Amino acid sequence: MSNSKTKIGLGLAALGRPEYINIRDNGSIDKSEIAFKQNTFSVLDEAYKLGVRYFDTAPSYGKGEVFLEEWNKSRKKHDSILGTKWGYTYVANWQLGYNGKHEIKEHSLDKLLEQWEVSKAMLPNLKYYQVHSATFDSGILENEAVLLQLHLIKKETGLKIGITTSGTNQKGVIASALNIKIENEDLFDSFQVTYNLFEQDTLEILRQVVSQGKTVIIKEALANGRIFPNGKFENYKNAYDILNRLSKKYNVGIDAIALRFVMESLQPTYVLSGASNSKQLKENLKALEFNFIEDELILLQSLNAPVQLYWEERAKLQWN
Repeated sequence: MSNSKTKIGLGLAALGRPEYINIRDNGSIDKSEIAFKQNTFSVLDEAYKLGVRYFDTAPSYGKGEVFLEEWNKSRKKHDSILGTKWGYTYVANWQLGYNGKHEIKEHSLDKLLEQWEVSKAMLPNLKYYQVHSATFDSGILENEAVLLQLHLIKKETGLKIGITTSGTNQKGVIASALNIKIENEDLFDSFQVTYNLFEQDTLEILRQVVSQGKTVIIKEALANGRIFPNGKFENYKNAYDILNRLSKKYNVGIDAIALRFVMESLQPTYVLSGASNSKQLKENLKALEFNFIEDELILLQSLNAPVQLYWEERAKLQWN
């Protein structure tokens, strides 16, 4: 059984809005808001029943935050741990095939105050409040008014304040955030980072973060679906052969192999399942049922892609 301390959490990016970045086809599902809400509640119920306790959302996940808050209040789950973010606004407004950016980023004090006003309704189960996609470009890490406001929220609520990261600069952003202190204490307690078989650039700095006792949450552990054999990605052919072999050996899906890799190579606090239905969730949770031998882990570590290539590929993925 699992020797990793990592727990699987559930991210709501694919549950709260009808279109999201993924290369697997979801064209046949009912994309009405009512159907999405029913599906989200059933996946949340199933996740809770199967032992998942961390649930991660954001205002830009369509109705993700609204659904999670309503589910948590209606089910009275006192031991659920909720995380949300601020800094992106969902603008696609449930329009299918929306032609333009589905979410707009803004790391201003006004946006923080506006979104916190809504998100704080999730207290007391809300435990993590995160800057959504902190980058050097957005200026968030030097915006004193915003940092002081986050510190105030932390002091008033006891929340863990975090950042999420994406892109080729994740390492640098994490290193900068680790250095931010207010009133002589670290501002950021939590780091939600893209790390997976193909994107291992942050491994060393995340090991530092883990060793400091901070929370590490891993997102996009399935590389937005790129870990599944796909003719478009010839560069991963060798990886697909290895993943297929391990999948057969352990009698689990490739998703479970990828999640297990994250658990064993890094031992983060949580790795997020991005499941959009209960069947996917159950498949993901099989990652808790086996361990790799050392040679297998070393082999999987060798599948790391060049960081620039990884993010260029991701930028080209379609919303569907």
